[in-house]
Amino acid sequence: MAESSSNNGGTDQVLVENTGSVRIFILNRPKLLNALSAQMISRLLELFHASEGDSNVKMIVLKGNGRAFCAGGDAAAVFHNIRQGNWKWGADFIREQYTLDYVVATYSKPQVSILNGIVMGGGLGLSVHGRFRVATEKTVCAMPETALGLFPDVGASYFYPRLPGFFGEYAGLTGARLDGAEMLACGLATHFVPSERLPFLGQALAKVNTSDPDVISAIINRFSDVPKLKAGSPYHKMKIIDRCFSRRTIEEIISSLETEALNNKDDWICSTIQSLKKASPTSLKISLRSIREGRLQGIGSCLIREYRVSCHVFRGEFSKDFFEGCRAIVIDKDRNPKWEPSRLELIRDDDVDRYFSKMDDEDWEDLKLPERSNLPPYAIAKI
Repeated sequence: MAESSSNNGGTDQVLVENTGSVRIFILNRPKLLNALSAQMISRLLELFHASEGDSNVKMIVLKGNGRAFCAGGDAAAVFHNIRQGNWKWGADFIREQYTLDYVVATYSKPQVSILNGIVMGGGLGLSVHGRFRVATEKTVCAMPETALGLFPDVGASYFYPRLPGFFGEYAGLTGARLDGAEMLACGLATHFVPSERLPFLGQALAKVNTSDPDVISAIINRFSDVPKLKAGSPYHKMKIIDRCFSRRTIEEIISSLETEALNNKDDWICSTIQSLKKASPTSLKISLRSIREGRLQGIGSCLIREYRVSCHVFRGEFSKDFFEGCRAIVIDKDRNPKWEPSRLELIRDDDVDRYFSKMDDEDWEDLKLPERSNLPPYAIAKI
């Protein structure tokens, strides 16, 4: 039986189903592709905390209504509030969102996310940090933040550098769209279940009365396939990706791709170069540094760093590319942003350093994450 979400203006943005020892949370803004509102984030935090403290609950299932799991945070709401001079509204929004991502990453009970549709930005933060992620043939996954004047956040600087080779740098910098088979191959998904089997998987999961991840994984495996990658999949390009995206700077990455293009007439290489050249130069430099720093940091440190960077982006002291990206992609939809600075060579290292420093604002504080206890080994390993 569905239980309506609280404090959400009367619309049931998060639904809850209780089936024995399992709690099912359903993101319910289908017309907006389940984009996360401030109310949804607050409600999910409330639900995760309550379920963690309830000994009757053994497992969480998270899914979305409609054709999306979750298309990310509500960028339009953040944009409108910041444009009205209230950048701290955006800071408050992501403080709650990053806190939710941290709770998911360090959750004491298994979470199964059903990614049957669009999964972008904040949708990855809600799912990838959890124990099990089930992709299907309908899954479309991306973090297109560099095209928005942002950077891959919600803990992406933790999970991207832990993908094979330098695939995380490729996916994070280009905003490449991955399908369910590619998510499984690179590790963003743990299982692939054809969508026609999801009702049967749901019935089996509803009977779970344990928090043992091996038992839960075995249940999902009964419905799983190992899909074939498409012939044109970027995952077949790992040698080129590792050669090029291992370079120290964005300029060197693009230069090495251009060299590859001279020796290899490959449409994928050309489209990858174009994706990088269309993105915000400032975002590219921030993103590469963030992902590289995340290779050596736990999830908490990654989220704290990302919070600093996001606050600088929202405040717009050095660059207002976030506002321009939102205008061009989300609001006016002309898809023709005018970035400033407009070229990579105009951005110095100390310009990038500024994004990773504390805010010069007496009312501002670093992100303070909640204390976590009774963690399973797979959660402890992330801290």
